[in-house]
Amino acid sequence: MIHSLFLINSSGDIFLEKHWKSVVSRSVCDYFFEAQERATEAENVPPVIPTPHHYLLSVYRHKIFFVAVIQTEVPPLFVIEFLHRVVDTFQDYFGVCSEVVIKDNVVVVYEVLEEMLDNGFPLATESNILKELIKPPTILRTVVNTITGSTNVGDQLPTGQLSVVPWRRTGVKYTNNEAYFDVIEEIDAIIDKSGSTITAEIQGVIDACVKLTGMPDLTLSFMNPRLLDDVSFHPCVRFKRWESERILSFIPPDGNFRLLSYHVSAQNLVAIPVYVKHNISFRDSSSLGRFEITVGPKQTMGKTVEGVMVTSQMPKGVLNMSLTPSQGMHTFDPVTKLLSWDVGKINPQKLPSLKGTMSLQAGASKPDENPTINLQFKIQQLAISGLKVNRLDMYGEKYKPFKGIKYMTKAGKFQVRT
Repeated sequence: MIHSLFLINSSGDIFLEKHWKSVVSRSVCDYFFEAQERATEAENVPPVIPTPHHYLLSVYRHKIFFVAVIQTEVPPLFVIEFLHRVVDTFQDYFGVCSEVVIKDNVVVVYEVLEEMLDNGFPLATESNILKELIKPPTILRTVVNTITGSTNVGDQLPTGQLSVVPWRRTGVKYTNNEAYFDVIEEIDAIIDKSGSTITAEIQGVIDACVKLTGMPDLTLSFMNPRLLDDVSFHPCVRFKRWESERILSFIPPDGNFRLLSYHVSAQNLVAIPVYVKHNISFRDSSSLGRFEITVGPKQTMGKTVEGVMVTSQMPKGVLNMSLTPSQGMHTFDPVTKLLSWDVGKINPQKLPSLKGTMSLQAGASKPDENPTINLQFKIQQLAISGLKVNRLDMYGEKYKPFKGIKYMTKAGKFQVRT
């Protein structure tokens, strides 16, 4: 299975390595660096790179490449999913997953990796179990360990490890019993210059934070479960019940976890929440061009569009831009030719616009194509697919928990062609 793991930062330095079966030389990463040079952006590095004696499988998160080295044929998604689980575990343990934090907690990192894989095969990947095996670092614990020479390794085996529900430890107790669910949807879309949708799809997740005493059994039902397509569940969900009744029935892990992720790809079901009016023109003979864009809300069910950020990569022939925004701040980098406009909130009564002129190279022919506009935005309390939670019930325990559900839509790769 997995022989070694290398952590590589954005400047190409290997700052941590872990070997399980046999020590694999660092030189194997040269193949990865070659692929990295060929890719224009970090996200474009191929996730699977074959080498004469190994395969390199990688994920890129938090400006770090997690590169696993394998020698035999394995399902690549299995390894990639495990690497994502490693990143999520680090984030859960340390609050953030960054090079500095990993170097500061290098002992805990090695202890956690040792428990997550046994002889190269996944063993304990559930956060609850890992936290019983290896205590998360705190300032007090670090001081005590330094003075006494002890480690963060737990004294006894986790109670959940051998039970029917290995993701939940036994004897959980809380004074405030609460269960919160966040429905977060990310919309990827390409809009053509006339405003028609070329492609649009929604990637959604339901993240949960459950702090309940005992061994509760929860059921979650939706108003319109048929919307959900290509669903991936946490192991705690009873799949048979979902298949027959379209109801999520599960004994939840303790704390934060991702209950499910889903996909909505039917074009007619994807509402586009914002529109962009644009007028970008280059004249053949003139060294000036015109630039106008206006951003407005559309199909947002009356909710406010906030955190709007517009970026556009201008053609090489553009020397400078003289623009006036009706709101927010804008910057144009004459070297990289990147235009950024931080819009903020959209007020439907007074739509934000950015207008002005572009200075072009004298004598140069007009650009072959107009620039594309990329958008980032957030809409609170709205799931753009129309997904709604109907009810959440709890069985197996006597108390009444506090329940909360929050919706959010944000832009993924949202592009408007001009």
